[in-house]
Amino acid sequence: MNLLQTVVAFIVALGTLVVIHELGHYLVARWCGVKVLRFSVGMGRVVWSRRVGPDQTEWAVSALPLGGYVKMLDARDQDVKDIAPEDLPREFTRQNVWKRIAIVAAGPIANFLLAIVLFAGLYMHGIEEPATRIAAPAAQSAAAQAGLDRDDVIRAVNGNAVQGWSELRWQLIEAVVESKDGEGARIEAERPGRGRYTFTVPAATLRAVDLDGDVAGALGFNIRLPAPVLGKVDPAGAGGRAGLRTGDQVVAMDGQPVADIGAFSAAIRQAAARTVQLDVRRNGELVRVPVVPEAVSGKDGVTVGKIKVELLGRPDMIVVADGPFAALAKAARKVWDTSVLTIRMIGRMIIGEVSWKNVTGPITIADYAGQSSRIGLASYLSFVAVVSISLGVMNLLPIPVLDGGHLLYYSLEVLTGRPVPERFGEIAQRLGVGLLVTLMALAVFNDVARLL
Repeated sequence: MNLLQTVVAFIVALGTLVVIHELGHYLVARWCGVKVLRFSVGMGRVVWSRRVGPDQTEWAVSALPLGGYVKMLDARDQDVKDIAPEDLPREFTRQNVWKRIAIVAAGPIANFLLAIVLFAGLYMHGIEEPATRIAAPAAQSAAAQAGLDRDDVIRAVNGNAVQGWSELRWQLIEAVVESKDGEGARIEAERPGRGRYTFTVPAATLRAVDLDGDVAGALGFNIRLPAPVLGKVDPAGAGGRAGLRTGDQVVAMDGQPVADIGAFSAAIRQAAARTVQLDVRRNGELVRVPVVPEAVSGKDGVTVGKIKVELLGRPDMIVVADGPFAALAKAARKVWDTSVLTIRMIGRMIIGEVSWKNVTGPITIADYAGQSSRIGLASYLSFVAVVSISLGVMNLLPIPVLDGGHLLYYSLEVLTGRPVPERFGEIAQRLGVGLLVTLMALAVFNDVARLL
C-alpha cells in the first residue's frame, strides 16, 4: 500500500509540475502570436493525442513520463518551403528577441508562481508545526556553549523572526551556507523568567556543520519533547517481559533523570544487551523495573537496544497562519530565499565546499513524495512547492538544452545584435546533453547509494 501511495504521489506531483511548466511556455507563445504544434506531457513516442482549437494544436501524452515539451512552428525543425505563407509571421525564430526571451522564461516563471500560490494558500490556511521550544542542548554543542537550556524558545536568527520549527531549521541552514563567507549567526532566544537575550554562533562553528545531515541538531537545537509515557507495550518484547505497563511514566534510568522521549530512546539504543534500572511512576508510586534491551542490528550495521514499547506524546505545537496579503508576501519571500539558497548550494558544489551527494534524482523525489503524502495534505503541497522551485531554478541554469541555455543565447543576441552562430549552437547543444546525462547519472547513483 505504501509503495502504491508513493508511486501515485510521485506521478501526481511530477505531472502537475510538468503541465504547469509547459503551460507557461504555451500561454506566452500564444500571447506572442507563435503557432503551437504540440503540447506533450512526457517525452519520446506519442501514445495518445487529440487536436484542439483553430490551430489544431496536438495535445499529447508521450511514453517516457519524465518531463514534457511544447513544440512550436520553428524553421530550425523543418524547411521554410513547407511552412504555409500565412503561418510564416507566426514562426518562432521570426519573433523579436524579447518575445523569444519571454516565451522561454515563461516555463520556470510558471513554476515559481505555482510555488507562491501553494505556499500562500498554506500560510492562509494555517500550518500546524512544532514550536521553537528546544530540548536540553547536547554537551559541547554550539547551543550549549552559548548557555541555552531546556525550554528556551528561539525567536529569531540573524534578525529574521521564526514562528515554527520549519522556519528555525531553514534559517539555520541559510546561516550555515552564509558562514562560508565568514558570517556567524545571531540567535535571539527567550527563557521563562529571564526574558529575551541574544548570542552569536561563530562562523567557524557553522562551517564545521555537515549540510548533508541534521543542521539544527548538529548545532544543539532539538525539539523539546514530552516526558516518556508508555503506550502499547509488546508482551513479547524486552519491556513487556520485564513488567512495564501501559501508562507508566519513565522518570529515571540507572539513577539519572530522563528528560524526555528523545533522551530515553537514545539511552535505550545505547544499552543493547545490558541490564538497566528504570524508575517509572505508576498510579502515583515510583516502581523500579530492571530491563535488558534486546540487541538488534540497525540499517547501518550498528547494534542498538530495543524494548518494543510505544512512547506517547508530542512536542508543543502551534498553528502558523497569516492574512491574504501577508501570506502572499511571505510566500514570495520563501520562494526567493529558497531559489537563492539553491543557487548558492549549486555554487558550493561546483567549488567543492558542499558534497555532490546532495544531487538527488527521481527515486529520492518519489520517496519524499510518498512520505509527505502520508503525513498529510499540507505536507504534500509544501513538498510540491519546494520541488516546483527546484525545477524552476534548474531550468534557468545556463546549460544548453535547458531554458537557461536558450536564455543565454538570446542574451548574447541582445548584446551583440545578431543571433548566436548555428554551428556554435550545435556544439553547445551536444555539450549540454552530455552534461545533463552526467548529472542524471550522478543523481540516480546517489539515489541507489541512499537505498543501499
